[in-house]
Amino acid sequence: MSTSPENPDRALLAWAKDRYPIGKFVEWAKHKTVPIGPGAFWYYFGGISLFLFLIQVGTGILLMFYYKGSADTAFESVRFISAKVPFGWLVRSVHAWSANLMIFSVFIHMFSVFFMRAYRKPRELTWLSGIVLLALLLGFGFSGYLLPWNELAFFATKVGTDIVGVIPVIGEPIMYVLRGGEEVTGSTLPRFFALHVALFPALLTVFIAGHLFFIQMQGIHEPDAWKAHPEQRKTMPFFPHFFMRELLLWLITLNILAVLAVFFPAELGIEADPFSPAPAGIKPEWYFLSTFEFLKYMPAHVGPLEGEEFGLLLISFGFLLWCLVPWIDRGRHPRITKIVMVAGVLILVFLSTLTYLGHVA
Repeated sequence: MSTSPENPDRALLAWAKDRYPIGKFVEWAKHKTVPIGPGAFWYYFGGISLFLFLIQVGTGILLMFYYKGSADTAFESVRFISAKVPFGWLVRSVHAWSANLMIFSVFIHMFSVFFMRAYRKPRELTWLSGIVLLALLLGFGFSGYLLPWNELAFFATKVGTDIVGVIPVIGEPIMYVLRGGEEVTGSTLPRFFALHVALFPALLTVFIAGHLFFIQMQGIHEPDAWKAHPEQRKTMPFFPHFFMRELLLWLITLNILAVLAVFFPAELGIEADPFSPAPAGIKPEWYFLSTFEFLKYMPAHVGPLEGEEFGLLLISFGFLLWCLVPWIDRGRHPRITKIVMVAGVLILVFLSTLTYLGHVA
């Protein structure tokens, strides 16, 4: 009597289950839920940021096959990628646009977490790890901006490192290490390349893993109103409901990214010449424009400090308060919560206004 052969898929699944705790993961996925409410849409931006980071990693690896990270060869290697490598211009454009969209998405995610007050106990470390991730992403973008070694990137990097050098006490040593000397030269490029492809990706991977671990351990923040009115509590299963919606938004994001990359491809410009004068209107990338514009409004001196030093001290103090928000607003005093929320609105308006003014200036 003949028997039908075993299904290969079932055999593979049985083999994996015998060796790895897949059953526990499936059981966890079945019971994991996501809150449903008016602010549920903002939950998706964390996943969108992760998706754009994965695109950054994939396109970055493809670009590394042809990129040569020295001042003598960098510009020509990028020109070769853009002009000779099949679809090289597209990969480079996707890489550039996904970097900008990723930082923009992380900003949205951070402010949505803030205004939903999802930083409160027990999610203090989730909040702090998210801020560290944003700081690393800004460093990621800043280090990658110089790599094409064109005129715009060269002088924008000089402006950016000049701002770092203004930081009291530690600024000049950090600027010297970043530049590999007192000025931005050919020695600066290999340092930024090492930061961009080695140090920042490694740190980002570690902190992303930690951030996701905290989220999975503590779950997604539920609206505060549910504590007073538990009958309003509504959730959906993470898998497949939330996962499929997240996947749909990933596809939409990929389409937006493709349109931007095709119709607004990354330009190469003119090769950097350290001995040429800086062209007019040089600015840092958009995510540094608010800081750049704020320092322009500082007076020449504030007491014993130079205006830029005082401005950076104010920014550093504000950043410290932003990190300490979970301990400032613990949800015990409505007046403090209201002050923190108003401060958040003012910060958002402040950053948006200065970024706009820096863009149109």
